Amino acid sequence: MYIESIELKNFRNYQDLQLDFDKGTNIFYGDNAQGKTNILESVYICGTTKSHKGSKDKEIIRFGEEESHIRMMVKKDELSYKIDMHLRKNKAKGVAINGLPIKKARELFGIVNLVFFSPEDLNIIKNGPGERRRFMDLELCQLDQIYLTDLAGYNHIVNQRNRLLKDLYQNPSLRETLEIWDIQMLQYGKKIIEKRRDFVRDLNDVIQDIHRNLTGGEEHLEVIYEPSTESECFEETLKKNRERDMRMKMTSAGPHRDDLCFMVNGIDIRKFGSQGQQRTAALSLKLSEIYLVKEKIKDTPILLLDDVLSELDSNRQTYLLDSIHDIQTLITCTGLDDFVSHQFHINKVFKVVKGEVFNPVN
Repeated sequence: MYIESIELKNFRNYQDLQLDFDKGTNIFYGDNAQGKTNILESVYICGTTKSHKGSKDKEIIRFGEEESHIRMMVKKDELSYKIDMHLRKNKAKGVAINGLPIKKARELFGIVNLVFFSPEDLNIIKNGPGERRRFMDLELCQLDQIYLTDLAGYNHIVNQRNRLLKDLYQNPSLRETLEIWDIQMLQYGKKIIEKRRDFVRDLNDVIQDIHRNLTGGEEHLEVIYEPSTESECFEETLKKNRERDMRMKMTSAGPHRDDLCFMVNGIDIRKFGSQGQQRTAALSLKLSEIYLVKEKIKDTPILLLDDVLSELDSNRQTYLLDSIHDIQTLITCTGLDDFVSHQFHINKVFKVVKGEVFNPVN
């Protein structure tokens, strides 16, 4: 699996851009705030329909324009796929595969698998639980189409239930309709909990060896799934919390409250780990993501590295670069010194200056 090319029109700071990628390592270098990350973001959106930043479509469209287009050519199993993405300020995005419009994002499932790694990901351990849930969801949605459907259904139900809980303050007679939302919430929520539990089990099978190698055998990392409620107790928990939910006007238990715990040698590094331990665990997490995708889809994902090397010390840089030699990689950086010092093979180089990409230097 690899990306052959991408075309951008009115995307972020790019008015009109066309790029052809190499199957190996593609580096975009230049000063900060020139548009390097925007290229990686366009690839991620075209593969998943979502921005890795969580940006809305209207924020992505070039200033002064009403719409934006992305076209990406992907090669997989000797077959070519053309993905067209049409972003509009006040309408839902339009997506077409090989010229045929699709209605659901899940129809993109399986065409391209992407792993995005940015400096913000290095803080996933110490930041709030929302980011750790997002990590699980982004990965599971790419690997499991049914999970994507269940998650969308669950999130919709939670939003509707929360709206009802707020309306109950003005109209208490609506209370009897809570049961309807609870039944649907249980239907989707139980499946999400079980899928997340399986995912964390598979993650531990991979991450422990990676982390042991990264730390020279000195640290043992275990990822622990912390569900807000167990699937078999979910119904009882919802009933128990109903009065509280009505007072708080929000749903207090369910997969939308889950978290992950990272234990290193028996210590919860979310609270008591050093910055070095937290960053090493985050790096292990991203490298594990690559291996999990390989194992599940029997193909290599495409790796998007957004200025990560500058945030890692020399040993971690070396480990990361050694791990990606057989993967198509798009890397942004401010200079090429790190790659030269590690004697890392580069297939294609692009220089980015103020929304313009210079012809590649090979």
